[in-house]
Amino acid sequence: MTAALRIFFLGGLTSYRALFSWITPWVLIPTFIVAPLFELLFFAFVGKDAGVGDSTFYLMGASVLAAAIPALFAMGNTIADERRTQTLGLLLVSPARRLPLFLGRALPVILNGFLVSLVSLVLGALVLRVSLPPSTWLPLVAVIVVTSFSCTGLGLTGAAIGLRVRETATLSNVILGVLIVFGGAYAAVSALPSWMQEVSKVLPLSHGIAAAREIASGVPFADVLWLLRDEIVIGLSWAAIGMVLLLFFERESRRHATLELA
Repeated sequence: MTAALRIFFLGGLTSYRALFSWITPWVLIPTFIVAPLFELLFFAFVGKDAGVGDSTFYLMGASVLAAAIPALFAMGNTIADERRTQTLGLLLVSPARRLPLFLGRALPVILNGFLVSLVSLVLGALVLRVSLPPSTWLPLVAVIVVTSFSCTGLGLTGAAIGLRVRETATLSNVILGVLIVFGGAYAAVSALPSWMQEVSKVLPLSHGIAAAREIASGVPFADVLWLLRDEIVIGLSWAAIGMVLLLFFERESRRHATLELA
C-alpha cells in the first residue's frame, strides 16, 4: 500500500513537472489564461449582439470549459512525451502497478484544470463586469473541482488512444472541439438537435456548466447536487474506459512493436 501511494502521489507529481520542463511562462500563460479569456470575450460579444444569452451565461460556460484544456492536453502528453523520448518501455517494464501509475498522473492535472478554470472565472467576471453574490463562489468552486475531475477522466481516455496515434495534440484538439459543441458552453444544450442532446449527456462539461449557470442565477446548491453527481459518474466512467484502453493498447503495442515512436 505504501509503495502504491508513493507511486500515486510522487510519481504523478514528477510526471507533471516533466511535462513543463520545456515550457516558459511566455508559452504557459497565453495557453492557459490569455487564450480562454479571449475566447470568452469573442463568444460573449457575438452572442450578446445576436441577442442570445447574457454575460453571465457565457462566463459560466467559458470558465468551466477552461478546465478541459489542461485536462485533455496534459493527460495526452503523459503518454506522447514518454513515447517520443522512448522512455515508455522502461516505465512499463517497471514493477509499478498500472492503476496508481497512471491515475497518479491525473491528480496534478485536476488541480491544474481547477486553477485555470478559477482564473478564467475571476478574470472573465472582471472584464465582463459580472457581479456574482458572495454566496455563489464556494458552490462554483465545487462545480469547477468536479468538472475538472470529469474532464481529466476523458483526458485519460485520450491518453490511452495516444498509444495508437502519433499526434496526441491533434487528437486533444478534436476532443476539445467536440466538448465545445456538445457541452453547452456557448449554446444551451436544449437548443441542440435531440441526438446531440443525447450525446452531451455522456460527455463531461454539460452537467457542470448547467450547474454553474443554475448557481449563478440564484438556485440553491442543494438543488444542483444531482447535476454534480451525474458529472462525477461521467468522469469515473471515462476514467475506467481510459484504464481499460491503456491496458489493451499496451498489450497490442507490445505485440506489434509500436510502443514507442520511431
